[in-house]
Amino acid sequence: MRPRIVAVGAALLVLAGCAGNTASGGPGSPAVSSPSHASGATVETASMSVSGPWRAWTAALSRQEARGSCGATAHQVVCATDSGGFVGRSRADGRVTWTVPAADRGKSAGLVVDAADVRAVTGVAGVLRAADLRTGARAWTHRSPAGSSYVTLAAADGVVYALAATGPTSSTAVLEAVRASDGRPLWHRSVARSAGEPLAAFRGRVYHSDGSRVTARDARTGNTVATSSACPHLVTGGHYLVCTGSPLSAGDTFPPMRRLDPATLRPLPTPRNTIDKPVRGVISDDGVLVLYEAGAEDTSAGNWNAYDLENDRKLWSTYATEADAAVANGRFMTFTPVNDPVTRGRLITIDLHAGPRGTGSAAPRMSAAYAQTRDGEHPLIVVPGGDTGHVVVMARTHGSLRSLPLP
Repeated sequence: MRPRIVAVGAALLVLAGCAGNTASGGPGSPAVSSPSHASGATVETASMSVSGPWRAWTAALSRQEARGSCGATAHQVVCATDSGGFVGRSRADGRVTWTVPAADRGKSAGLVVDAADVRAVTGVAGVLRAADLRTGARAWTHRSPAGSSYVTLAAADGVVYALAATGPTSSTAVLEAVRASDGRPLWHRSVARSAGEPLAAFRGRVYHSDGSRVTARDARTGNTVATSSACPHLVTGGHYLVCTGSPLSAGDTFPPMRRLDPATLRPLPTPRNTIDKPVRGVISDDGVLVLYEAGAEDTSAGNWNAYDLENDRKLWSTYATEADAAVANGRFMTFTPVNDPVTRGRLITIDLHAGPRGTGSAAPRMSAAYAQTRDGEHPLIVVPGGDTGHVVVMARTHGSLRSLPLP
């Protein structure tokens, strides 16, 4: 079975239009530039092969990397810069093994890492760029329709999907499909959009939300195959789609969440959520939704609530302060509450089904306290593909990465 593409960082969309593709670079081990942490300048080095398992390490990030996003395969860490370039890092010690410089300016649309086609793809301003994960060479470049900037990316089955819009709050955009291996445009469609809504792609469909409803499109043609009823905000993960109230709402009441049938987008039986505002959520491959819910006026403290979507029931709840989260190896990962003087500044993992009261191998586990896991660093969780036994934390404030054993 073909390995699936992993999407990381901010929600992503890919747009392919009439602009042509250009390709540069090729196989081999080209000279590449390594960013300086202090200035963002570059120095020449050569791409290096890396052998051996994942290990614990820390590494400084350049300012450009810290303003972009990072992802990982089972073999390496890859960061996309806010200028549209890439930096490849060793899984063994975090050292730079290759870079692909770029000089665009704008907000990064994020990063998708395609292990099957050995590509990393990012979008900054109106340009999509891809790097070869093996060699650190430029793989291809693609430009969006005139006046549009990439805002969201997603990927699946060898195809990158991107949204390009004329402005950050624009209500319209172009959804584009581009082949990950060589950047060949496959199709594009004009769509309605809402800022902050994700793209999702799985099982031959592409899903996007305009803040009012979800549209499903055929991944091969871009043609619409289903449209949902009202859906203020889409949460997606695994092969699941869940509608919740909008995290941007200023009201005190929120519509109940609804799981959608991926084929028809009709509502399926769904556990009832609390009356609090749904702020963010993650969904595991086996259908456990963990949703951060907090008071409408102040989302800095609330609860992570876990729901079994397959069996229509609530599983557990735990107090939290707002933080990044992820799922891996059957466990939910987030950071400990910032107002707990004993445990704050740590990464915690919780068994998805047993919850915080789990015992034995299902008991909660915490990392040591690190500089990168402090709340003031605005840390993000990067989960490598495969069974590496490690997780990477990206600290944005003082730009650094820490690889640590999965608690």
